[in-house]
Amino acid sequence: MSFRSALIVTIGLLVVGSTRAEEGAAPAPTDVQIFSLGSLKLIAMRDGRFVAPNNAQTFGVDAGAPAVAAVLAKAGASTDRITVSVNALVVVTPRQVILLDTGLGPKAGGVLQASLAKAGIAANSVTDVLITHTHGDHIGGLLAATGGSAFPKAVIRVSAKEWASAKSQPAMSSLVKVIGPQVKTFEPGTRVLPVVTPVAIDGHTPGHVGYEIASGGVKLLDIGDTAHSSIISLAKPDWTMGFDGDAILAKASRRATLTRLAKSHELVFAPHFPFPGVGRIEKDGDGFVWKAALK
Repeated sequence: MSFRSALIVTIGLLVVGSTRAEEGAAPAPTDVQIFSLGSLKLIAMRDGRFVAPNNAQTFGVDAGAPAVAAVLAKAGASTDRITVSVNALVVVTPRQVILLDTGLGPKAGGVLQASLAKAGIAANSVTDVLITHTHGDHIGGLLAATGGSAFPKAVIRVSAKEWASAKSQPAMSSLVKVIGPQVKTFEPGTRVLPVVTPVAIDGHTPGHVGYEIASGGVKLLDIGDTAHSSIISLAKPDWTMGFDGDAILAKASRRATLTRLAKSHELVFAPHFPFPGVGRIEKDGDGFVWKAALK
């Protein structure tokens, strides 16, 4: 799905209200959650949320709405809709302030800048912005409300395949023009910062990646859009997700990634899981379940 079409879909589904609870989550008193990973300070930040109707156009495309409803009912969630968060992650080191994805952006109702302010982080202090992929709910926040760069002093890091795809899309030409001078591309598997290594997770977009963050022998993987719903994407990882560009490849990547994470027990940051989106993946029959690590 292109940036333009993904952004239009997300705007159409967005429910503004950053302090409302997601499905299956207790009401959150804050839009910022601080935690530690080894010697690193990490901050989960709320940006927005969207609600997809259970019509088998986004979730369970090849399974049908009744099958999706059965999975939701088993988890104690509403059966007529799927609520999804939009979150971002900040990693603070002695020399860097690293932002992973930028949310919807102010023109689409994203509140990331307000969350950054609550955490005492100025946009000009962000040194690096790491992009998992170029769908609108992950890169919309690269632009300020004025249309200029939201993080003017940052290096914006995108996989080479993903950046090439973005530049080939006419609908993204304005964004590419604004942020292009800040962009630095990479190949997955090559460490881009002392504590961050991008990991290829194929299928969602041409150059979709996750980011492995490591400190003191402890790891956390930002899975990007490997999984969207903490219920459906885990219970039924082989179901088609409507936002995946290559559904067959995305299914294989999703199952392989979730299987690895269930075995390794490492921390996970899932941008679309209930805020703050930090937890672990556990095996559950032929699928998986989410175990939140923060409240």
